[in-house]
Amino acid sequence: MGQAKGDRYYYAAVPMLALLWGFNWPAVKIALGEIQPWTLRASGMALGGICLAVIAALGGQPLAVRKSQWMRLAAAGFLSIAAFNILLAFAQLSAPTSRAAIITFTMPIWTVLFARMLLKEPLDSRRRLGLAFGIVGLMALGWPLIRTGEVAVGLFYALAAGICWALGTIISKRFPVEAPPLTIAAWQLLIGAACAAAGMLAFETVVLPQALQPATIAAFLYHVLFAQALAYVLWFAALSRLPAGTASLGTLMVPAIGVAGAMLLLGEQPTVTDLAGLILVICAAFTVLVPPRRV
Repeated sequence: MGQAKGDRYYYAAVPMLALLWGFNWPAVKIALGEIQPWTLRASGMALGGICLAVIAALGGQPLAVRKSQWMRLAAAGFLSIAAFNILLAFAQLSAPTSRAAIITFTMPIWTVLFARMLLKEPLDSRRRLGLAFGIVGLMALGWPLIRTGEVAVGLFYALAAGICWALGTIISKRFPVEAPPLTIAAWQLLIGAACAAAGMLAFETVVLPQALQPATIAAFLYHVLFAQALAYVLWFAALSRLPAGTASLGTLMVPAIGVAGAMLLLGEQPTVTDLAGLILVICAAFTVLVPPRRV
């Protein structure tokens, strides 16, 4: 009984994640106006990881990870944090933010399918209904692209990001790391930062820091403190207690919030099919977020 009641808090963490990650889309777009993509990801993940490490240390949580578990920690961190974040930066450089968010968030669908194939998680009636809502919603959101043939390289980056995130989620679920969620999130962000730093040194010209616009600074701070540090703590905590498919399908609210954020902050205008898709993905999230009844 106590276990079931406690799990309700983890279900509640998923809509909070949707808000944090949803508004990160326009924040990253704004930051990319002045900060190079590899630099943005390297600095963002590094500062986010350091923040979490400091919080863990101040809270008395151990930062050590068993040597035998570093491979699984690194594999999940590379896929769900490093590859995911780096690919999305390039996706947003060559595609509208709302469209990139829509394509990326095929990731819950990939996660449910991978969880079924690799983890043997059952597709109960609730998850099937949520999956159906999600597929139809994403198809509605993507319909303008299919109709007009507007296929940009950024959309392939976004699709690849979604698949990488889903695979990283499955690895985290199949090979869990025996450490507190805060410790896992800190190390995986730092692993992602190391990957992005390597790309920064290889592909970007290192320039001296210059004065940034206030909007860029605010967007960068939101990206680091909320979308990276706080959000990944909530994500790993939820993933440790919820089925991978349920946790991932719940994040279908993210593209809806991302599209709304792009409208408010970037001036992007949705179509009728966008609005239909938003309603459907919210229905999908609600379907899987309602905890199952205990009998």
